[in-house]
Amino acid sequence: MRSLLLICIVGIGFLTTALSLKICSFNVQSFGEAKANNKRVMGILTKIISRCDLSLIQEVRDSKGKAIPALLKNLNRFEKSNVYTHLESQRLGKNAYKEQYVYIYRKDVLQVQEQVYYHELKQVEFNDTETFSREPFIIRIHSPTTFVKNFIIIGHHSCPRKAMNEMEELFEVFQVVRNKWKSENVMLLGDLNADCGYVTIKGLKKLRLRNDPKFLWLITDEQDTTVRDKTHCAYDRIIVHGKTLISGIVPDSAQPFNFKREFSLSEQEALEVSDHYPVEVDLKSSHHYHLRNEL
Repeated sequence: MRSLLLICIVGIGFLTTALSLKICSFNVQSFGEAKANNKRVMGILTKIISRCDLSLIQEVRDSKGKAIPALLKNLNRFEKSNVYTHLESQRLGKNAYKEQYVYIYRKDVLQVQEQVYYHELKQVEFNDTETFSREPFIIRIHSPTTFVKNFIIIGHHSCPRKAMNEMEELFEVFQVVRNKWKSENVMLLGDLNADCGYVTIKGLKKLRLRNDPKFLWLITDEQDTTVRDKTHCAYDRIIVHGKTLISGIVPDSAQPFNFKREFSLSEQEALEVSDHYPVEVDLKSSHHYHLRNEL
């Protein structure tokens, strides 16, 4: 009997790992033509992103529109499939500096049901959301294989010098999104510049996203999302809201992915990829819950 129980427990762990949905956020630091033409860098990026079922890529700076198609081609060749697709924002920014957000995801395991910009939710003109240098790009997800079937992702890359104000405004974004889709299950993620010289401890404590106990910060202040040895900053964050979504998180799965260590790279080799590590979290599979109930 004890052996059978042990087998069942091991089986649950295996299925949770095998069927969970991995969501990642990665600031690829000026991802454009130069990196797309670097085979070694693209090989590492492909390995990193292939670990994820959905990735929010930030700092895409590619006016010719060739870098993301090249990355997708590599991903689908690496996986020997045609499952990766993408959804990209407009080029965002209020001056000459422009970036895009890109969601890269496996279309065989999840569906993007809707996409929206913050200015559309606010019903104002494009680039007329004064607080944000680059407004959030928001998607609504349906995930058939996970315990949480439907949830919303708010993807954002904060301007460093405006990080505190932008994080405070993200609470307003959350409110508008929740009202639009009548859902409490919301994930906010991205490079929020939420540490070190861009924020203060006192300032963080005052944030509504921080002092409202219904929000769970999965990447903590103690974690390091930077590549350089001389820095130790939790710039990149994953924040979740909603009892169902929170209960659907695989415990201890929210971590930076240290690709420098994983792929035995020197610091300089890693910096050629990015000065940030991706951050990631796993959602529990529905099979995990079925097996637990049967036990």
